[in-house]
Amino acid sequence: MRLSRRNVLAGTATAGFLGAIPQAQAQADKLLTATSRVLEVNGKPAKVFGLMGPDGKPGLTLSPGERFAVTLNNQCGKETIVHWHGQLPDWKQDGFPWPQTPAIANGVKKSYNFASIPGTFWMHSHQGMQEQQLMAAPLIVHDAASNAADTQEVVMMMHDFSFKDPDELLAGLTKKGGMSGGMSGMNMGGMNMGSGGMMSAGDLNDINYDAYLTNERTLADPQITRVAAGQTIRLRIINGASSTNFWIDLGAVSGQLIAVDGHDVKPVTGSQFPIAMAQRLDILLKLPVAGAYPVFAQVEGKTARTGLILATANANVSKHEDTAVVAANAVDLSLETSLSAAKPLSLRDADITIPLRLGGDMNQYVWSLNGNTWPNPDVLMIKAGQRVVIDMTNRSMMSHPMHLHGHAFQVVAINGQAFNGAVRDTVLVPPMGSVRIAFDADNQGRWALHCHNLYHMMSGMMTEVRYAGVV
Repeated sequence: MRLSRRNVLAGTATAGFLGAIPQAQAQADKLLTATSRVLEVNGKPAKVFGLMGPDGKPGLTLSPGERFAVTLNNQCGKETIVHWHGQLPDWKQDGFPWPQTPAIANGVKKSYNFASIPGTFWMHSHQGMQEQQLMAAPLIVHDAASNAADTQEVVMMMHDFSFKDPDELLAGLTKKGGMSGGMSGMNMGGMNMGSGGMMSAGDLNDINYDAYLTNERTLADPQITRVAAGQTIRLRIINGASSTNFWIDLGAVSGQLIAVDGHDVKPVTGSQFPIAMAQRLDILLKLPVAGAYPVFAQVEGKTARTGLILATANANVSKHEDTAVVAANAVDLSLETSLSAAKPLSLRDADITIPLRLGGDMNQYVWSLNGNTWPNPDVLMIKAGQRVVIDMTNRSMMSHPMHLHGHAFQVVAINGQAFNGAVRDTVLVPPMGSVRIAFDADNQGRWALHCHNLYHMMSGMMTEVRYAGVV
């Protein structure tokens, strides 16, 4: 079946969307435009935001060694501020609305300049709930090895999409409890034990979305990327969804996971990989023979899915339904327990261990850290030079993807079992479970630590990690 390509209205073409990334050209400055546009989803127009690079497509790509020298031009009609998720700038360039770094007014430009770190990252608004309205895009930073490798790069960025305004979605959650846009999603997927023995039950999927997108397209009209049989493909997967965890399904192809959240891990081979909100996966794969190969991202606890198609030249591409036959299990820590950092933290005792209790429930829809809710947090104070350990214990029945700004941390224990895990910037803390992370306090400032489920964050689940002496 020949699939037609979906048009984007208002003059913003996203046909390529970074599906295959060429080598970025070094330049002194790059222009990134925050804009508003109209996107067609399932045959209906929707007004959304966008972060468009100098080529008119979402996102940015940097060459090896290239600094993040970017001017953000706010033309979206609203004030905004953009966070460079996973990068390690000084805190006043991080893109978080502290009193010292307020949102950028419409029509105003702001310049950023800091040393970039290589890997698969992304950018998104930290102003209100603009992220839900697609104010988000890939941020790919090449290193010399990835640039020299004989690979074809394909970016796969997922979003959850609703025609409703996100404020309306949040109001439905906070006023009624349970699921916005439909009946409560209590215990969808049942009480499951993941292959790693981790408890993966609880309340899933706060919101019934109208669509799930990959590179801003549905499976009714997916991105089709042509590749050569036997060619090594580097699939850079970004979960840019606001409230959805996915399972990546490579189908008949086996892949080798080589990095998470932009940081190398010892390779793990498989065909199914969980990915929580805000996390990234870099997977190497080859198409064994000529043909068309879908890569699906299936919503946890549901049959709904999105994805793209890898196809060799002249291969016929069949239509794929946007629902799977069987609902996916809850995303768990079965993968996390098998990951090991290629470059772990140095061996060192903790200078400070901070307990962090994750609380809340679907009925009240108030989510807390150490019993406090933003904007009145229990500030976590640290000192420069310390080895910091944070023990995150989740006593709620929902999982929480916890993201720390300005630092990369290592996962060093799950449910009390110590191990030498991955280096990340976002880790999932499952219902009634615990995760311990460690990092070196080497980037002074004020840093947000929050659940990356946008609706949990907006309902209080955010705090501040502050260095002593910073005001």
